[in-house]
Amino acid sequence: MSKNDMKKILVTGAVGQIGSELTMILRKRYGNENVLATGRKTKPSETLLNSGPFEYIDITKRETIEKVVKDYGIDTIYNMAAILSAVGEEKPLVCWNVNINGMYNILEIAREHEMTRVFVPSSIAAFGPETPRKNTPQETVLKPKTMYGVTKVSGELLGDYYFKRFNLDVRGVRYPGIISSETLPGGGTTDYAVEIFYEAIRNKKYTCFVKRDTILPMMYMPDCIKGTINLMEADVSKLKHHSDFNLASMSFSAGELEEEIKKHVPEFKCEFKPDFRQDIADSWPQSIDDSAARKEWGWKPKYNLQTMTLDMLEKLNRRYEKGDL
Repeated sequence: MSKNDMKKILVTGAVGQIGSELTMILRKRYGNENVLATGRKTKPSETLLNSGPFEYIDITKRETIEKVVKDYGIDTIYNMAAILSAVGEEKPLVCWNVNINGMYNILEIAREHEMTRVFVPSSIAAFGPETPRKNTPQETVLKPKTMYGVTKVSGELLGDYYFKRFNLDVRGVRYPGIISSETLPGGGTTDYAVEIFYEAIRNKKYTCFVKRDTILPMMYMPDCIKGTINLMEADVSKLKHHSDFNLASMSFSAGELEEEIKKHVPEFKCEFKPDFRQDIADSWPQSIDDSAARKEWGWKPKYNLQTMTLDMLEKLNRRYEKGDL
């Protein structure tokens, strides 16, 4: 029933790490022509471009969103456009403008056009040093120390406000670090967990920007996409939470990831040279309690460190052999 409510979908940030893969799965699920991919300036892949409609918009410029919403009869938005944590510390005002003012534009247009549903992702960056770092609860202290984190907490509150005040069905999850075999991440603190795989295949060596014993929650992209769509298709009457679901899959240290890769690429060498992102990582949780998501909409991840590593290396090896890496 819920799936059928969403007929014309807009994905912002569709050229980004999550957006690019999410768009393709949504097109398979809802029909190519029913999912509009949008980006700000990055050129989309041929796969994305050839599979369905694509438009350039800027979510900080309301009129650009409004035009495509009207032109395509949009009733559902996945707002994946964002400035991530590491870039956000270098450009805090840009981060605020995209992540908050841009999101506000999305919510206002969705409200005015009486849309079915809006997805606005949050992140483990919403947590801070005062948050319990192990098995971080659903309800807990939210005092982040990065601009990205500040925008994510604000976004959760704004999403919940629009649900309660305007009855706009806004939903969101707190993503952990996302690992993908298709698209490189774009300036986050967990990027090392993706880069390490690419460099293991390409050069058999990697310099990691966090310490060996740094533990962070991570998730493989297929689980990320599954969780996102499952939440959006869930029956709203079963949801007690809306814009702030904890979402978990696996937690491991950078050193454990190195060792797991070495099982398949024995000659791989990894150096650890922490930079400014270490402080950000140290302010985030090591593991997450996602029992609310499991209870309210049946969340259950498929991959762990071992199965993800095997799948990542197989896929990247295939790309490398084709000269596509």
